[in-house]
Amino acid sequence: MNYANAKTIAVEEIPVIDVGALASGDVQAQRRVATEMREAAQRIGFFYVRNHGVAQALIDQVFATSAAFFALPPETKAGVTINAIHRGWLAVGQAKMYAGAKIDLKESFLWGLELGPDDPDVKAGKKLMGPNHWPSFMPEMHGVLSRYYDEILGCGNRLLRGFALSLDRPADFFAPHFAKPLARGSLVYYPPQSPDLGDTQFGVAPHTDYGGLTLLAQDDTGGLQVLSKAGDWVTAHPIPGTLVINVGDLMARWTNNRFSSNAHRVINSSGRERRSVAVFFDPSFDTTIDPRDLLDDPAHAKYPATTCGEYIVGRFDKAFKYRQLAG
Repeated sequence: MNYANAKTIAVEEIPVIDVGALASGDVQAQRRVATEMREAAQRIGFFYVRNHGVAQALIDQVFATSAAFFALPPETKAGVTINAIHRGWLAVGQAKMYAGAKIDLKESFLWGLELGPDDPDVKAGKKLMGPNHWPSFMPEMHGVLSRYYDEILGCGNRLLRGFALSLDRPADFFAPHFAKPLARGSLVYYPPQSPDLGDTQFGVAPHTDYGGLTLLAQDDTGGLQVLSKAGDWVTAHPIPGTLVINVGDLMARWTNNRFSSNAHRVINSSGRERRSVAVFFDPSFDTTIDPRDLLDDPAHAKYPATTCGEYIVGRFDKAFKYRQLAG
């Protein structure tokens, strides 16, 4: 049996955008970047960014931390088994992207915005909000991942400025909606995948991301594939010095489908381990996602309003086995 097929494309077919100007005061340069971002978001929903502002030394440190964590025995990692607010270690077999799919062939460690017990949203019992589940057996993990989280969200906020400008809105249009983001980081480990497992086994099965934007750092192994508008699965090559950015379902919904939330998947056919670091940059829990906010004529809205928290929690409850068992 074989792996699921994908078309190898030239690297440049998924745009590589220099977003350095988004951190500058040059409004015209920011608008040029915004135009490139809009074209990519409309055409394929994916693009790479360079000059993104996240230090390569920190990215390297995060990957080294990831390698050390996933090399530990399962009984050790079980000390931080994923909890009710979706923080901690997710073992192989705990995630699948849709009903009927095989389990994803991956492990993850998830963390997010650090909130203590006195935080008003935590007190109110809002789901997915609270403290992280850091491993006492790897104390360095807390500092490294917290620094990365802060830097990558800084990048995400700059990208939101570009997206706002691309929609002819003030650059700070999205900022208040992401002030206390429901943003999650995920270290991901993919073991080598044998072709004997067949063409319906994936590291991550075909899916769209649920929320606002995803910012992905990947190693040089390859394996990420994106569904093109023509209906072909195409390779998203690793490009040194870049992050992969893709639009999630809530952002597509918010823009009334002007931006595309495209399906993607991972097949680790390299014969070696693969690692990536994804940050799902989603709005604040109570943010109302309403396409009428971004339409000149609200009557053309294709979706009713929803809230970020309601939507994300609903998708999580379907995708993760531990949540189904808890229910």
